[in-house]
Amino acid sequence: MADVLVIGAGIGGLTLALELHKRGIACQVYESAPAIKAVGVGINILPHASAVLAELGLEPALARVAVETAEAAFFNRFGQLIYKEALGKRAGYQWPQFSIHRGDLQTILLEAVKARLGADRLHLGWHCLRFEQNESRVTLKFKDRDVVEGKYAVACDGIHSVIRKQLYPDEGEPHYTGVNMWRGVTRWKPVLSGASMVRAGWLATGKLVHYPIRNNVDPEGRQLVNWLWEIETPQYKRWDWNRAARVEDFIADVESWRFDWLDVPVFLRAAELVLEYPMVDKDPLPAWSFGRVTLLGDAAHPMVPRGSNGAGQAILDARALAECLQKNASLKDYEAQRLGPTAKVVLENRRNPPDAILREVYERTGDRPFGRIEEVISAQELAALSERYKQVAGYDKESLHR
Repeated sequence: MADVLVIGAGIGGLTLALELHKRGIACQVYESAPAIKAVGVGINILPHASAVLAELGLEPALARVAVETAEAAFFNRFGQLIYKEALGKRAGYQWPQFSIHRGDLQTILLEAVKARLGADRLHLGWHCLRFEQNESRVTLKFKDRDVVEGKYAVACDGIHSVIRKQLYPDEGEPHYTGVNMWRGVTRWKPVLSGASMVRAGWLATGKLVHYPIRNNVDPEGRQLVNWLWEIETPQYKRWDWNRAARVEDFIADVESWRFDWLDVPVFLRAAELVLEYPMVDKDPLPAWSFGRVTLLGDAAHPMVPRGSNGAGQAILDARALAECLQKNASLKDYEAQRLGPTAKVVLENRRNPPDAILREVYERTGDRPFGRIEEVISAQELAALSERYKQVAGYDKESLHR
């Protein structure tokens, strides 16, 4: 009987396996997919999550494949600069901020799990159906597989979590926020600093997010650039991270976006991959832990991707849970540490994520070009909006450097 049964080999599940191994706690990982492939597009690893991965000895591997993000830059839809700030080590953090392909991050975690725990601890093609438990053990039932038993089970199986559904059978579908999103990757010459996270426009008329996730991907020195196009609309298709789409589905809204630093329509039409996904989340739960079973990552707190923070919160969950188990604390102690903070992030991502800066300028200017940004909003107000999110999300410098 294993100590911990980890359901799902995504970012949260693999990080948890490494955190448990670091503390001498045995685990087995069960993944529904028959093979782990480098799917998806880009994500950001903010300094609080980067610190956890550095403690696991993974920073050198991340630095080899990711882009160390240097700055955040905010523009209106006319290409006018609103606000710029340094990120990661350039902002005085001890740890970097990385922009990385999700598949690259998962590969780094996967290889570390195989090397440290052994490949025999990772079970692919095991689709979990449900759990049963008593005072001493938890039993997992799988499709066309043997049952397995452990001391604890941790659901790291994402927004589609079968364990969450068993715990909350009447919860229903994820909540659509009114914003549809297209995302993809494009090979492109570096723009601005070459390591900038750009947010431009606003959701009412369309918002672009643009940041590189791999450097020097061809002899021309181009980067692989992750992008998102988001726009308010009542129309959307059911959530599915892997639904293929076309740039032509939304390009009409962006044809005029031609700036001195980027011709946006040309950039988007050069995309190698386009996916469509409605921005959805779920309301925070009252509890994650029930006896010997608990939730982690998107299974516990799915959030809209507006704060570059979903994967990061799963990584923080993993460390917190492993620390609790090392101390022989209960799963409720883990829940007490993480449920409240992640609920705040879910709600802040709805109301005031970092792109709230764009909303303020959009509303104050009436969606028109401005003369000087200082006539619209002060530098102090802009900095305060950015700092507020960092504090809620737990990666302001004061919190991290205590």
